[in-house]
Amino acid sequence: MLSRTPGMHVAEGHAHGLEYTYDFIDPETMSGDPALADLLDEAEASGFAGLNVTFPYKREVIELLDGLSDAAGKVGAVNTVVFREGKRFGHNTDFWGFAESLRQGLPTVAREAVLLLGAGGAGGAVGHALRETAVKTIFVYDQNAGAAEALAKDIGGRATTDLATAAAEADGIVNATPMGMAKLPGMAIPADLIEARHWVADIVYFPRETQLLATARAKGCEVLDGSGMAVFQAVRAFKLFTGLDPDPARMRATFEAFQDPKN
Repeated sequence: MLSRTPGMHVAEGHAHGLEYTYDFIDPETMSGDPALADLLDEAEASGFAGLNVTFPYKREVIELLDGLSDAAGKVGAVNTVVFREGKRFGHNTDFWGFAESLRQGLPTVAREAVLLLGAGGAGGAVGHALRETAVKTIFVYDQNAGAAEALAKDIGGRATTDLATAAAEADGIVNATPMGMAKLPGMAIPADLIEARHWVADIVYFPRETQLLATARAKGCEVLDGSGMAVFQAVRAFKLFTGLDPDPARMRATFEAFQDPKN
């Protein structure tokens, strides 16, 4: 899968006069099924400033770290690891990334109740972000009912196994599952449960227009794609890696300039 994240980081690093590299490490393309611990060891030994961690490693990586930021501890998942003075620190920039994307992308939508699809690492970040942005009722749905119950308890939400009832009560629907990614097409909710009155957000950004968003848009819903979260989580990660203040508008422009025939 192609990613716009390396381009955003490298371009912003060069804008600050840094010799900045951002390498893509994909365990699926490696022989021998390398362990996550070995990948961290190798990255640290090679002099990397840190790593971004994605699905399905956001929780597994925690036991390999020396400390967590408040956001990572609250969410229970890590998407950014910083190597500093021989120690490894875990952060969660997805939390702020989604909250900022929602604030800027859908500033006036109703937030009395939201249906959150997915209670994994990304779902935890989004759930806490929804609570941070003053959503009053958060329905949490996951195929793993135990995970939904745990997240709902953590954020003061309501776990549900009844998508139809939750969707009927919700103002908005947020997909925080990997469903919709290029390698995992489809939707995490039946199309007939989406109504024109809903606003619909997706954290997936490759492809930018997921099946969920295309379906919602065709029904007349206000939609929010995953690009904002992708940009803002990268903005925060760049600051953590370098200690420098990035330019969000410039990083957004780099993201938008990325060309790929599939997206």
